[in-house]
Amino acid sequence: MDIAAMFSKMLTKNGLIFAFVLIGLTNLVAYKLAGLTKGRIHGSAVAIFFGLVLAYLGGGSKGIASIPMFAGIGMMGGAMFRDFAIVSTAFGADLREIKKVGAVGVISLALGLVTSWIAGVAIAYAFGYRDAVSLNTIGAGVATFVVGPVTGAALGASSEVIAISIAAGVVKSVLVMICTPFVAKAVGLDNPQAAMVFGGLMGTTSGTAAGMAAVNPKLVPYAAMTATFYTGSGCLTFPSVFYFLTQAIFG
Repeated sequence: MDIAAMFSKMLTKNGLIFAFVLIGLTNLVAYKLAGLTKGRIHGSAVAIFFGLVLAYLGGGSKGIASIPMFAGIGMMGGAMFRDFAIVSTAFGADLREIKKVGAVGVISLALGLVTSWIAGVAIAYAFGYRDAVSLNTIGAGVATFVVGPVTGAALGASSEVIAISIAAGVVKSVLVMICTPFVAKAVGLDNPQAAMVFGGLMGTTSGTAAGMAAVNPKLVPYAAMTATFYTGSGCLTFPSVFYFLTQAIFG
C-alpha cells in the first residue's frame, strides 16, 4: 500500500477528527478574507459560501460527505452538533435583559413567522406551485433551512420541494449575515432588546448570530435566543397552523 492510500485510509477511519481540522482551516481562511472587508462581511458568510461550493463539487445526495474521506463532515454537520451549537449560543444571554423585552419579543416572533410564510408562499405560487403541501413547505424554508425540511417531511412533500425549501433558507441566512451590519445603525440595533426583536423577526439563527457578531459580539446571545425560539415555533406551526391556513386559501 502506497503512502497516499495509507493517508487516505487514515483520514477515512478518523473522519470526524479530519472534519474538525478541515472546517477549522476553512474558517481560518474565510475569516482572513472577511477581514479584508473591514467588518462589512462576517467570516461566517464567507465560510458558508465555501461550504456551498464544496457541496457542489462533492456531488451526490450528501454533497462532499458522499466521498468516504470526507464522511465525517456529514456527522459534524448533522442535527446533534447543529442543535448543540444553537442552544449553547443562547447561554450567554442575561435573564434580566430577556425579561425587559416582554410582549414585543413575542410579537416580533409571531410577525417573523407570518411574514416568512407569506413571502415563501407568494414566491412558490409565482413559480407555478399550487398544492398546499408544496406552498407551505417552501414557505417554511423561507423561515429557516431547518423548518423547511421538517415541515416537508411531516407533510409528505417531494424531495425536490424540500430541496428548494432548504435552498431558500440558506439564501435568507446568507443575506441576513451580509445585510445586518449595513442596516444595524439605521434600525437602532445596538442593545439587547433590539437584538432580541431582530432575532425574532429574522429567525435564522446562523444568519442573525453571524450578522450580530459583525455588529457587536456581546449582542449575539440575545439575537440567537429569540431566533432559536423562532426555529422551534416554526417546526410546530408550519406543519399544523400554517398548513391548514394554506389549504384553506389554496385548497
